[in-house]
Amino acid sequence: MAPRLVAIAARAGVSEATVSRVLNDKPGVADRTREAVVAAVDALGYERPTALRARSLKFVGLIVPELTNPVFPALVQVVESALVSSGFAPVLCSHTAGGVREDVYVDLLLDHGVSGIVFVSGLHADTEAPTDRYRRLVDRGIAMAFINGWIEGVGAAFVSCDDAVAAQLAVGHLHDLGHRRIGLALGPGRFTQIVRRRAGFVAAMRQRGAAVAPELIAESVFSIEGGYAAGEALLDAGATAVVCASDLMALGVVRAVRARGLDVPRDISVVGYDDSLLIPFVDPPLSTVRQPVTDMGLAAVRMLVDEIRDVAVPRTELLFRPELVVRASTGHDQARPSFGAHPG
Repeated sequence: MAPRLVAIAARAGVSEATVSRVLNDKPGVADRTREAVVAAVDALGYERPTALRARSLKFVGLIVPELTNPVFPALVQVVESALVSSGFAPVLCSHTAGGVREDVYVDLLLDHGVSGIVFVSGLHADTEAPTDRYRRLVDRGIAMAFINGWIEGVGAAFVSCDDAVAAQLAVGHLHDLGHRRIGLALGPGRFTQIVRRRAGFVAAMRQRGAAVAPELIAESVFSIEGGYAAGEALLDAGATAVVCASDLMALGVVRAVRARGLDVPRDISVVGYDDSLLIPFVDPPLSTVRQPVTDMGLAAVRMLVDEIRDVAVPRTELLFRPELVVRASTGHDQARPSFGAHPG
């Protein structure tokens, strides 16, 4: 019993004594605390004591893209923990190309009576995807929160990283290091985040009087392979530095640079995006723009839970400011020395 109490208490964020009171259905525990403990029991896969089995379980669906990109598991961990602390058991659904579609997951979740759904970088971020699916869910009274993406006119909570600022931070850093031929490696251009990042990149370059040649913007896919392909195109275009739409793409660009016998950052500087767990330990440690994953996940859950509990929430998009993290993958443009810049 002791190891189980410790695990449940840690998951629910309460004391072991409180867990014991809840498991034995004793009075003197606030409803919200009781809900958090019960949700932790379910999330950890423990069987409920007989006294608790009659209590209704509150599920929340969490629909995310593939989990190979490390930023998504990090976000899932934040959202799951926050849901459990709020008395809800998360149901994780991961959709991939050729796998179960988002709409199918939504139908399954609704069939099982979930209290709400969190969408992460889903179809709401695809500017070419129909948006009626979400308006119908709003009309049905389904509580929803969306992370990274925005749909005009959908009455729900949206939480995003400020992609335009992310591009501006990366460009400003590289420009200070003397770079003028700065390339941009993007994912598919139909996604909201990519539209915003491209616009932020172009604006930041123009503010600094630098031209944005079309060949210095390359679209690919969010993967190491996609980064490699984009990197090759940008190297052919004469880029001395590359801003990437994800850390995985940045690793692909580094690989493309090395395949040509060049060095990062001596010959080419590379900036990623996300700052997932292992990025400080790659070779070279990657300069990147960090998404505020914890703050975004907590905000999305807080607004979703308020929506479930009929508390008024903002029907708009909350933008969170990213942070530039400078490591060893960026350095001065050797052809254009710079003074007063941050060291690479």
